[in-house]
Amino acid sequence: MYKKELLLDVYYVMNLIRNFEEAAFRLFQENRLRGSLHLYTGQEAVAASVIALLGEGDYITSTHRGHGHGIAKSRDPGRAFAELMGKETGFCRGRGGSMHICDLEKGNLGANAIVGGGLPIAVGGALAQKLRGDKNVTVAFFGDGASNQGTFHESLNLASVWKLPVVFVCENNGYGISVPVSQSTSVEDIAARATGYGMPGLVIDGNDAAAMLDAAAECLARARNGGGPSLLEAKTYRWRGHWTGDPEVYRTREDVAAWMRKCPIKRFRAYLLGNGAAVEAELRELEAKAAADIERAVQFASDSPEPDPATVTDGVFFDGEVVA
Repeated sequence: MYKKELLLDVYYVMNLIRNFEEAAFRLFQENRLRGSLHLYTGQEAVAASVIALLGEGDYITSTHRGHGHGIAKSRDPGRAFAELMGKETGFCRGRGGSMHICDLEKGNLGANAIVGGGLPIAVGGALAQKLRGDKNVTVAFFGDGASNQGTFHESLNLASVWKLPVVFVCENNGYGISVPVSQSTSVEDIAARATGYGMPGLVIDGNDAAAMLDAAAECLARARNGGGPSLLEAKTYRWRGHWTGDPEVYRTREDVAAWMRKCPIKRFRAYLLGNGAAVEAELRELEAKAAADIERAVQFASDSPEPDPATVTDGVFFDGEVVA
């Protein structure tokens, strides 16, 4: 059993992510954001559980559906909203938007709009950690669609050859945009592909935060202790469309409703109460805190300034000294 503080923190972060995504969807409908969104609603248990076990020296790489990962690692929804709104106070000063949130100070090496694009970056991060000789690890989050990209196979192979401290977390939400996994992938379980690269492959119920904690703890311990990489497949489901304009003609409302009844937050809530890890009043307090924190974050972003047009080329051209 994990410490109560960690379990309650996971529950808070799950609620924080859920509230963030629902607020982001509302802001999108009000035309207060820049561009469309790829929402993480329904997958909260994965990011919250895995990242709860990471320290400040650990890295993550994320995906186009990366709000949850970024919030769990940085704990700063205000800067995330500001980035979505294109404001100066955003993580990337409003230049990256929804799919490019990055926070190097907190170990988030960046979300990536390119499917599978974060995998080789994670391998690079893990290589740096190994060369430094520390006990830090890198976690690469990616979707089921990325498992059919060349970067997936190249990254797993190199990480295994060099025995790097990296955990590959596949969030299998059932669809690569509109294509079911069964129509695009040669194996039933993506984790089965780990065998070809000489690493453990685990299949976990991604809507079960407690199971995610156990699996992540096992993989992270292996990485920290020099055992090399692991592939963890979390089977989950996104409640909303691939993006905020998705007509969702590829799945039925009944299917979505069935998965919503498997809500990871409600499930973990029942787990905490059933195992005596929390009482009702504590959970209600955390739920209220998460909701209030998101409202304050929205206000912060709304009140933040637009970027100064005179700084438009900042970060585009190198004006420093080249060190040989």
